[in-house]
Amino acid sequence: MEAFIGFLAFAAFVVLWGSFVTVAQGFVGVVTMFGKYQRVMYPGLNMKIPLFERIERRVSVQNRSEELEFQAITSDQATVGFKAMLLYAVLNQEEETIKNVAFKFQSEPEFVRALVRTVEGAVRSFVATKRQSEILSLRKELVDEVKYQLDASLEAWGYHLIDLQMNDIIFDQLIMDSMARVVASSNLRAAAENEGQALLIKKTKEAEAEGRAIQISAEAERDASRLRGQGVAQFREEVAKGVRQSINEMTEAGLDPSFLLFFMWTESIKHFAEQGKGNVIFLDGSLEGMQSQMRQMMAMNMLEKDNMRQTQQVQMTPPPPPRRPPPRDV
Repeated sequence: MEAFIGFLAFAAFVVLWGSFVTVAQGFVGVVTMFGKYQRVMYPGLNMKIPLFERIERRVSVQNRSEELEFQAITSDQATVGFKAMLLYAVLNQEEETIKNVAFKFQSEPEFVRALVRTVEGAVRSFVATKRQSEILSLRKELVDEVKYQLDASLEAWGYHLIDLQMNDIIFDQLIMDSMARVVASSNLRAAAENEGQALLIKKTKEAEAEGRAIQISAEAERDASRLRGQGVAQFREEVAKGVRQSINEMTEAGLDPSFLLFFMWTESIKHFAEQGKGNVIFLDGSLEGMQSQMRQMMAMNMLEKDNMRQTQQVQMTPPPPPRRPPPRDV
């Protein structure tokens, strides 16, 4: 009797122990009875009918990822390799969604295989309509096209696509080499154009600098010539003032002004003799030559005075009155 009671107590303990079950966080339990779907258990402590109900499958509602590596052929028969990362998760934790996830596929690997093949097919169908030169620039369009084609299928399976990243797009080595040569030639052409522009700018700046230097030099020479002319003019003016003053003083002293010319003649000969540095200057030092030079200098002085007198007369003469037109007969 005691053994029977002990067996009943042990059986009751086993039944009671089997009535409680826990579901871990991030999972949802799918409960079946005799192989038929019964209900869904959510994370935490749950109760079930012992010996009749069982957790058929624990469905993960966390994000999951898959690494993909496959090839596609473009419209111009170029082979392109892809390395992608697929991120997906269960659509939600509603009962109908969990049933689709648990029973649409026989096992989890079967679903993963179908998902990967669907992504590869969508990528290949998109790439088949593009040229190999367009693939690199259409990365975003490719991802959007794959997402668009997968959304309906994944929703029917109880999943949704979170992200698809094309990490690497790899071409054949021959194509990579030709693309590298194209890029290198383009860079060389750009470098040559830049060097040509730089040389043109350099030559232009040098020509502008040279022209500016010539302009500055010409302006400086002009100013120097003007200053030299002003200096010569002032020198001549001072000489004229000195000669005029000397003539006036000699006239007041009762001396002949021609004596001044004789004095200037002798001073010039003295200056030539003292300051000469080997150059030969032929001068007529005879008395007749001196008299001839003095007569020429006096004649030039008289001619200059006559010219000045005539100029003053012309300036003082009033202009003639305007002529009146003759009267016209009426």
